[in-house]
Amino acid sequence: MDAASGAAPAALAAPQSEGSPAAPSRYESQKRRDWNTFLQYLRNHKPPLTLARCSGAHVIEFLKYLDQFGKTKVHILGCPYFGHPNPPAPCACPLKQAWGSLDALIGRLRAAFEENGGRPESNPFATRAVRIYLREIREGQAKARGIPYEKKKRKRTIVTTTVTAAATVMSTITGSSPNNTITNGAGSSTGNTTNGAGVSEPSAAATATPNVTTAAAV
Repeated sequence: MDAASGAAPAALAAPQSEGSPAAPSRYESQKRRDWNTFLQYLRNHKPPLTLARCSGAHVIEFLKYLDQFGKTKVHILGCPYFGHPNPPAPCACPLKQAWGSLDALIGRLRAAFEENGGRPESNPFATRAVRIYLREIREGQAKARGIPYEKKKRKRTIVTTTVTAAATVMSTITGSSPNNTITNGAGSSTGNTTNGAGVSEPSAAATATPNVTTAAAV
């Protein structure tokens, strides 16, 4: 976060000694700062709020409070640059927190709430009201800034089967050799024929039902 994060204590962990665990990752450090900032917000709330009484409405109120520290220009409806992704000149529209920053912040606070003993079913950061608010912010900023937020599409893995593999499977099923040669009961064999273009085609006997033996005349 912007200035709000600076209000939180810089470090809470004691100096590490040799053999102690590695320093927390950047994500963990940011999550701790965000959590401390939110707890400080609850203490300064009028009237003061406890975490147990915090609801989704209080979380939305906290997100609106953070807008004063935002750095993203969000054009209002009457602005001539509304919907313009690259405005040619400055305007008097307010600065707010970007939707992406708020969405990431809620994700960290949602995890921190449960890591600090909160129950998932009572997590105020996971309420439907918060999700709706974030969706409205995303859609509103997309229109105001002319920058649509598109969901990333998952890449599908396409499995292809080669002709050689298919021929091997068919040979296994039919019990014939790879060249599709079938021997009848009279001792004669039939195999592939070649057309005028040089492409091998199976003969009629090769496409017949396997394991069928023609009895020789007595």
